[in-house]
Formats: sequence, structure tokens, C-alpha cells
Amino acid sequence: MRPDPASFSNLSRRERQIMEVVYAQGSMSAQEVLEKMPSPPSYSAVRAALSLLEKKGLLRHVRRGMRYFFEPTVPADNARVPALRRMMETFFNNSAESVVATLIHSEALKVTDEELDRLEKMIRSAKKKRQ
Repeated sequence: MRPDPASFSNLSRRERQIMEVVYAQGSMSAQEVLEKMPSPPSYSAVRAALSLLEKKGLLRHVRRGMRYFFEPTVPADNARVPALRRMMETFFNNSAESVVATLIHSEALKVTDEELDRLEKMIRSAKKKRQ
């Protein structure tokens, strides 16, 4: 089953947490997902959410021994844009400028000078492509 691109932007908070955990690890059992989640719900709630994410086509499971391991069906690169779009809508009033301003001005995010240099080059390159 191919996931609907809208599936990424219509995830509940718990579903997003689970997807973040699974993307970070690659392949995990339900118990491992539960252990990595912040303020985790019950094991059965995690299992139900994993099952729903499978139905949405965002996860698949493989059996290894007596356990099922869940993994993303879509590479992280393909999931980034819908996730960023939702974050922009929710927190940044659909403004890419606000996202970048928060990124470069936040002491907590600790963006390095090297990262700022790379961002600057990306911005120049993007401007040239539009001309």
C-alpha cells in the first residue's frame, strides 16, 4: 500500500511521536517504541497506534523470531516536507522566514558557523535557480 502524502500531515500527536522514534532507530519492536517515547501511553495503545500507522501505509512490520519489528515505508527525506509544512502551519504562520529566523537566532539550537555558511550557500544557490 502506498501512503497518501496527506497521511503525514494528518497524524495525531502520538502517531507523530511514534514515527519520530521509528525514523530515528530504523526498525523497532512495539516494546522498544514504548521505551523510547516521551510520557508513553500503555503498551496496548502503542500497538494500536502502530497498527493504524500500518493501515495508513506509513509503517510495515517484519517478523523476526517471535517479535514484530516496525519500520517506515517512506524514506525520511520524503517525509520531511509534509512534517515541516505542518510545523510551519502550526508554529510559524506558514512563514519560511520565521522558521529560519528561529533557527539562526536561537541559543538553544546551537547552529554552528559552518552550518550558517552552508545555509548561506544554499540560499544563494536557490536564488540563482529562480532567475
